[in-house]
Amino acid sequence: MYIGLKHLHSGLAYLALAALLIVMIYALVGALGKREFSEKDRKFAMIAFILSHLQLLIGLILYFVSPIGFSLLTGGGAMGDKVARLTALEHPVINIIAIAVISVGYIRAKKLTESTAKFRSIYMMYGIGLVLILSRIPWQSWLG
Repeated sequence: MYIGLKHLHSGLAYLALAALLIVMIYALVGALGKREFSEKDRKFAMIAFILSHLQLLIGLILYFVSPIGFSLLTGGGAMGDKVARLTALEHPVINIIAIAVISVGYIRAKKLTESTAKFRSIYMMYGIGLVLILSRIPWQSWLG
């Protein structure tokens, strides 16, 4: 189960990151082009929203079933090792914050009435969330 979840978490990361980047750029172009915010725009934002939440859910499950997740934090010594600290604390906490920021952007865009403000809410909050996620990816283990 652990190996399957690990592969799912890694594979879904590509989709979630690509969706966030595409929606962020799409919303930026929409805001700069003074387009009207449509149902299609909302659905694009919702796809990235759902993929990022699904990635978080799988990551949280993986965190508690993994031999290197929560057990590193409770075993002690994780704060002294840079890689262990990233895995046990920084990656999950920063990514939870990133998903919260993305959620705020999506929910706020649904409540706003002006199209430019809706696009702005999506591209700014999704962009901040994307930067936070990219800052805490364990690149050495993900790509190597």
